[in-house]
Order: sequence, then C-alpha cells, then structure tokens
Amino acid sequence: MKIWNNSMIKKIRKGYYSAVYFNKTKQILLKENNLQSVTIQIFQKQNNAILCGINQVIELLKIGTGYFEDKMWVPKYDTLAIKALSEGNIIKNREPVMHITGPYAYFAHLESLYLGILARQTRIATNARKMVTAANGKPVLFFADRFDYFLNQEVDGYAAHIGGVTNICTLAQGKWFNGEAVGTIPHALIAVNNGDTIKTTSQYAKYFPKSPLIALVDFENDCVRTALQTAKHFGEKLWGIRLDTSENMVDNSLKESSENKSKLRGVNPTLVKTVREALNKQGFSHVKIITSGGFNEEKILWFEKERAPVDIYAVGSSMFDGKNDFTADVVKVEGKKIAKIGRKYISSPRMKLL
Repeated sequence: MKIWNNSMIKKIRKGYYSAVYFNKTKQILLKENNLQSVTIQIFQKQNNAILCGINQVIELLKIGTGYFEDKMWVPKYDTLAIKALSEGNIIKNREPVMHITGPYAYFAHLESLYLGILARQTRIATNARKMVTAANGKPVLFFADRFDYFLNQEVDGYAAHIGGVTNICTLAQGKWFNGEAVGTIPHALIAVNNGDTIKTTSQYAKYFPKSPLIALVDFENDCVRTALQTAKHFGEKLWGIRLDTSENMVDNSLKESSENKSKLRGVNPTLVKTVREALNKQGFSHVKIITSGGFNEEKILWFEKERAPVDIYAVGSSMFDGKNDFTADVVKVEGKKIAKIGRKYISSPRMKLL
C-alpha cells in the first residue's frame, strides 16, 4: 500500500520534516564520504505497551533511505539490514523494538519521522488495548475523530485496530485495514428537527435502511422516557440506543434518586441500569445500549465493576492520553559496540530480520 504521495515523498527525502541537526549530520557524512555502517537501536520506556508503527517505519525506510545527487534521488534501502519486533507485540521498558544497520549517511535524516510514527501509533494502540481489556469482552468503538488533526485519522484508526478496537467512525480511520465505519445520529440532526427524536430516527431508517437502527435518546435529558417512546414506535426494527448525557447534568429519570448526585451526572451505571430495566419491563430486551461521553479505562472499569448492562462502549479523546516516547541510539559502528554512557547494544531474540 502506498502511504505517501510523490510530493510528500520528496519532502521526506529533503528532510522537510526532520530536525535540522539530522539533516546537517547527513550533509557532513556525505561530504566527508563517511559511509561507515552503524546500528541504530530503538526503544521506549513504558511496560506493557502495544507496539505499533513498525510497518509504516519500514515503508518510510524504503522510500526515504538514500541521498540526492545532482537533484536525482539515489535509493539506498538495499544497504540496510533491519531487525524488528512485530506489530502488536507487547513491549517493556527499554526493550529494543528495532535495529537498523547500514551507512548512517543514507538514513540519518529519518530519525524524527520514525520515532514519531512509533510514538503516536504505540500510544493509541496501548490505550485501545487498555479500553478493550477493561470492557471485558464488550466491543469498544473508536470515536476519536474530532479530537485531533483530521489528517491523522488513517494512522489513528489503524493503531486502534491493532489495540483491539472493533469499529471506527470515519472512512479514513478504516483505510489501512478495510475497517467499516459505523455511527448513529448526532444531536445536531435532532435539533434541526426541532428536538424530535422519533422524526430524526425515522429519517435515518428511511435513508439508511440497511444500517442498524440506533437512536440517540438523551436530547431532552430524559433517557428512560425517550428510549421507551422510540422502542414503542420502532419495535423490533430498533437495534439499539445510545446514551450520551452531558457530564454536568443528572438525567430526569434519576433526579429522585437518593444516591450521591456527583455519581449520577452524565452517563453512569445507575442510568444504564434504569434504562435497561425500563426497556426490559416493556418487552424491549432486544434493544442494545451504547454508551459514550468521557469514557476512559477508569470509567469503563467502574461500569464493569457495577455490572452496568452496557453492550458497547464508544471511546473518544482518552485514546490519545499519556505518552510512549521512543529513543534511537547508535550502539555499534562498523560492528564495534559504541554508545553514549548509559546506553548499550542489547540483543533481542524476539526481533526478526526483515
């Protein structure tokens, strides 16, 4: 699969996205005709991280290893020997994930790029795995389209997929693994229809009859009443409902509850249980419940501990939490072990020659 267009490839080769000192290093080595072979060792500092980005780094090295001579690109990927762990491997603190061996002059300018690729994708894949594990077998949807720069969506969706997420919400997010974009109805469409959830859901059913019918039921902050109205109107056609109550509000169905009000704000286990009980009592046990709004690992664990009858969790911005910074060091030159103090060459039996 071609990841970058010709314009982007040209910029990569010219060091447009590279820290200037890497570009200057490349220039010095080429002008000195210093083509010594080095081994670059790449690692990060978190335990139980889910490695992601290896495949894209290989593509980067393929198109970016080399140099310009009289404005003509001279490819040199064939001078490299690469060992790496596999996409999706669980990695630990300071464990080498890749060794790149070859003339440093040919790939010095790529360090900023391959470290950034690994950092972002590993962070998202790791967060996704945490959510999936916390969900205890229930599907987790990657609904993070609005929380970062849109051109990152192809990479982000793929990383979430490596982490175990089942579905994504944009076509771009599914490009790298043929993922199917799924989604329900936004509050905006209900508002345009003067707050009429039934009318809005009917329009969805009319124009997307082959898609599962899922109603958003928190527009009037009365999820029980709206869920029952919708279920009675659509019957067996209604596949599911989504709860997305604002985090600073208590749903009308819970306002008489004696529980701590702070635990009743937004989407919470008590609200899910109350909606589930109401649906079941009226004969709508087939209707699934999707929850969204501020979900992270901690919140999912809370819902699971409380045995909240959630069928699907939709997770957004928390997929970008934390960090998984990667570092690259020269640890060998011409086969001789040499590195800055505190770093050393580490042989890893898990890495495979690519």
